[in-house]
Amino acid sequence: MKSLRPKPMMRIKKSPKITNILLLTVLIMGFQSNAQETRSKDDALSDQEKSIVKIASHTAQGNLIQLKDVLNEGLNHKLTVNEAKEVLVHLYAYAGFPRSIRGLQTLLEVLEERAAKGIQDDWGPEATPIDDSRTKYERGKTILEELVGRPLEGKPEYQKFSPEMDRFLKEHLFADVFERDVLSYKQRELVTISVIASLGTLEPMLRSHYNLSLNVGWQPWQLKKFTQIIGMTAGEEKGNSADSVLSQVLEKQE
Repeated sequence: MKSLRPKPMMRIKKSPKITNILLLTVLIMGFQSNAQETRSKDDALSDQEKSIVKIASHTAQGNLIQLKDVLNEGLNHKLTVNEAKEVLVHLYAYAGFPRSIRGLQTLLEVLEERAAKGIQDDWGPEATPIDDSRTKYERGKTILEELVGRPLEGKPEYQKFSPEMDRFLKEHLFADVFERDVLSYKQRELVTISVIASLGTLEPMLRSHYNLSLNVGWQPWQLKKFTQIIGMTAGEEKGNSADSVLSQVLEKQE
């Protein structure tokens, strides 16, 4: 009678050469993965994104000499003229018309000086005309809900106290301004937090816009890099404050 016991499986002997190749492949893949993570965090923001932060920060503070330098830098990094202009237009909602207008005047000076040197900058596309038939209030509310990531229910106390402010925010800031597609929502939030952090003592608003920034796609390590740039453009104290508020926001999300 034949034994019913299964025959032992044949063991394939791996040569030391194959084993070494497999080990080397694993090590290389691990190294590449770590290198990619390090590179993504070191290069957390592109040169254009860094320029947006610097332009918004110096404009908000009225540092016009430094603003000329960072506008030149941004244009050299292929930020279009219309994008640079839109950054300066956007920030008036947070820093006021005087800062915005002085920023636009500085940009004009920079463009004239560059043209005199024979530099031809790319103007880029203009804002697409709006053909939405809804009221600006409805459009603005929809955009704000996209930024927040949920339907809006109720209103904060200050908007109940001042319905005018609620209307201005929805109709103008989130419709007239945010709806212009020269800059993406993501870029506009980068401008916004740059202005707020550079002005200082606006921690509740900065906290709110950090959350919006995360909702529209900014990553924690990118916002960490942002706070480092603010430390250079607006001073160590404001940079530390921006970093502290960011840490609080990220802790609540864990």
